[in-house]
Amino acid sequence: MTAPDDAPAREASYSKTDEQAILDVISRWLEREVKPQVMQMEHDDVYPYALVEQMKEFGLFGATVSERYGGLGLRASTYARIVALISEQWMSLTGIFNSHLMMAAIVEKHGTEEQREYWLPKFVTGEVRGGLALTEPDAGTDLQGIRTRAVADGDAYRIDGTKTWISNGIEGGAVALLVKTDPDAAPPRRGMSMFIAPKVDPDTARPHPGFRTGRRLEKLGYHGIDSAELIFEDYALDARRHLVGGEPGHGFYMAVGGLELGRINVAARSVGIARRALDEATAYAQTRRTFGKPIAEHQAIQLKLGEMATRTRAAELLTEDAARAYDAGERCDMEAGMAKYFASESAVSNAMEAMRIHGGYGYSREYPVERLYREAPLMCIGEGTNEMQRIVIARQLIERNPV
Repeated sequence: MTAPDDAPAREASYSKTDEQAILDVISRWLEREVKPQVMQMEHDDVYPYALVEQMKEFGLFGATVSERYGGLGLRASTYARIVALISEQWMSLTGIFNSHLMMAAIVEKHGTEEQREYWLPKFVTGEVRGGLALTEPDAGTDLQGIRTRAVADGDAYRIDGTKTWISNGIEGGAVALLVKTDPDAAPPRRGMSMFIAPKVDPDTARPHPGFRTGRRLEKLGYHGIDSAELIFEDYALDARRHLVGGEPGHGFYMAVGGLELGRINVAARSVGIARRALDEATAYAQTRRTFGKPIAEHQAIQLKLGEMATRTRAAELLTEDAARAYDAGERCDMEAGMAKYFASESAVSNAMEAMRIHGGYGYSREYPVERLYREAPLMCIGEGTNEMQRIVIARQLIERNPV
């Protein structure tokens, strides 16, 4: 799968034909490789090594990275469609490359040119894969409450602290690591910095002392992808290659900017879940019969399907709106927050309604609605809770419409 030659980063101007060709490739792969084994792999909670290798070949680990550094340079709007499509079959797969692309976006937007040229080609090929290490045991949505500390030591920094719930924490090879370089800064965000923190030095293939992977965290859903604790003890990194941007104090803004793409991704994942729940419910309602007719002819079921279809389409449109704003280089925390909030709640509602339409079969592991029901709630939590999204939306609404 290749991107057009005239597609530099987010401003790429893809035709409908180009976009459809990419989606067709992904659709065929999902039908051929993913669909036959997804139920078993998801229930066994095993990491999909073979599928990851295939995603490398497609270029998904460089999907939104500029062609200048070897990526596909896809627009966020095209990327969101890919994410939604994959999430219809198995949402977990999108987490493997989305967290990675958030790390890449931070380097591309905020890194020095030397850092871009060193890290981005490695990210694009999947030679170095990873994610975003923000969350700590006592700090999630409140990023300014993190405790992981980086202390300057000549031209290097020594890092100590613990991160948790880190996607790709075990199978990945690096993380964009948010730390405090000045714990006394006021406000705290001014004393935060971002490092690219590898487990293994890409040049020497030697493990970096002080970077240790903790326990693998068990989850209700989102199986297959690894979520883990990461522990840093006297972990030394040189500033030139690893401190993003080369100067301390800007990490909070890098993290928040990265979450815009992350929230669009979560919205797209939610669209995929909501769409699949609607498809499963619509099909089942036409084949299951009660009182002498398909349940799709009962008004109670029609009311559910009508609401599900409307929620799904509204979620699609909000996600497209946020992606377009991101592609245009506009501030889109409000649009991304709206999309993430509404689409994730739609995924939860549709998954529940699909289960109720299926009756007892919806509770069975033999049907995909059971998996959708377990996957959907994470969308309301990931990349900032929906409670926080509503606050972000309200604040932006007031800021953009002063009296």
